[in-house]
Amino acid sequence: MEQKEEKLEQEKETIQTDTSQNENESAENKAQENVANEPDHGRRARRKRSERQAEELNTKVEEMGMKLAEMNDKYMRIYSEYENYRKRTTAEKASLILNGGKDVIKLMLPIIDDMERALANMAEGDAAREGMQLILKNMMSALQQKGLKPMEAKGAKFDENYHEAITQIPAPVPEAKGTVIDVVKKGYFLNDDVLRFAQVVVAN
Repeated sequence: MEQKEEKLEQEKETIQTDTSQNENESAENKAQENVANEPDHGRRARRKRSERQAEELNTKVEEMGMKLAEMNDKYMRIYSEYENYRKRTTAEKASLILNGGKDVIKLMLPIIDDMERALANMAEGDAAREGMQLILKNMMSALQQKGLKPMEAKGAKFDENYHEAITQIPAPVPEAKGTVIDVVKKGYFLNDDVLRFAQVVVAN
């Protein structure tokens, strides 16, 4: 009886030992599986994290590129506006320097006309005529230094950019048709711009 009980106890201990060994082996196997699987999970997680970071970086780069393009466009527009403003103000300054006395010179033209008409009606050798000629010469010299230049219209082809037709008369010869045959009032340039149109008679 005692032998049987001892035998049963031994068998029970053997079963418990085997069960414990099996449990330990299962636990070790699971641990090994976990250890084997952990690197794959880690790699996938790191890869996903790297991909996400790369996408975020690309998005930021695109945003910065768009902002840079926008800023460059604004800079180019501002630069173009400034260049246009600079050129315009430079041209205006140059025009003021060249034509600063335009209004005053224009007021002088009727006086020159009167002096030329008076000289045409004065006799040669008249002392007053010589004095007026000298005054007119000095006046024209001073005005020419400011850019005034008489317009040579007589005998030229009629050009509406320079001439104002007062009247038309039949051409004395066919070759004279469309030309200026007389000047009623002399025209003038100021620095190559028309200051006053020449009033002319045109052959038709």
